[in-house]
Amino acid sequence: MKLLLDTHLLLWAAGEPGRLSATARKLISTPANELLFSAASVWEVAIKRALGRSDFQVDPRLLRRGLLDNGYNELPILSHHVVALDSLPLLHRDPFDRLLVAQATVEGVTLVTTDSVVAKYSGPVQKV
Repeated sequence: MKLLLDTHLLLWAAGEPGRLSATARKLISTPANELLFSAASVWEVAIKRALGRSDFQVDPRLLRRGLLDNGYNELPILSHHVVALDSLPLLHRDPFDRLLVAQATVEGVTLVTTDSVVAKYSGPVQKV
């Protein structure tokens, strides 16, 4: 199964694995699952780190390199992902989370999230 991890899950998997739920740990550690990260998540980390957010203090370059080194595949942001935002209901105002939902929908992969609001979107979203 192809899994697109949301930004917080990526940060926790990379630096605070104890914060992951048992379900998230199982999904991430199952060899048959293909783990994806979005360029949107790296972008989010870069922006929120620059704003001084305490939960986004990792260097985005190190995060990206670590994810690639650990077998994650990068999902670029493409125009058809952005166009798909137009068809999403406005359940969530965070543009990064909305883009992750759009990418998962367009690509036919499961977005794995810890966010209960993101989990309200119909389609391929799994809350862990």
